[in-house]
Amino acid sequence: MGHDELLKGSEFFAETSDEVLALIVARGETKNLQRGDVLFNEGDNPESMYIVLSGRIAIAIGNRPLDSRESMLALMERGDLFGELALLDGGARSAMARAIESSSVLQISYKTVREQLESNPSMLWGVIKLLAKRLRTMDEVLADSVFLDVTGRTAKRLLELSGGKDEFVLPITQEELAGMVGASRERVNKAIASFIRLGWIEQHDRRYRILMRAKLEFRAS
Repeated sequence: MGHDELLKGSEFFAETSDEVLALIVARGETKNLQRGDVLFNEGDNPESMYIVLSGRIAIAIGNRPLDSRESMLALMERGDLFGELALLDGGARSAMARAIESSSVLQISYKTVREQLESNPSMLWGVIKLLAKRLRTMDEVLADSVFLDVTGRTAKRLLELSGGKDEFVLPITQEELAGMVGASRERVNKAIASFIRLGWIEQHDRRYRILMRAKLEFRAS
């Protein structure tokens, strides 16, 4: 799949013509990252948006000033678009983006996209679709924080990270998983230990095997 097809698959560019997509891709810049490389930090003044070509990028925010831990908001994989918010409101970065494995992204300047939005206003329908998706995602995160306990949120994140497979390698560290769950590493480990004790999953380091998916799904609901 070419870069223009990846862009077309995102809500933001869903209403963009093939000709305009080709132009945007041609003006983009591929950036290769190693694990731990930071694309941008919270508070940075942005000039670009990104789409993941390979690997995984964590979107995270820091917690209290004296707390080195962070909360992972999302995990961006191939075809996922991020960093577009400031194009729309002109604000600073609201989160940081860090590679959690060897990755590559296509960097697209706001200037290029803004020019095309002004020339092709029908593209804005794609922007609206993306914003609607972001709102739905935030509503789900808020609902999870209200209605699911740490064990339930841990089950949900494990199911999401499994990618629908019963056997999978956790693509993030335990600390990063705790950030996604929004709890301490100790509490998340305790939840995982309970799933193992119940016979719902097996775990060997970062390799997991789901034995009772229905039980895990029920706990995550």
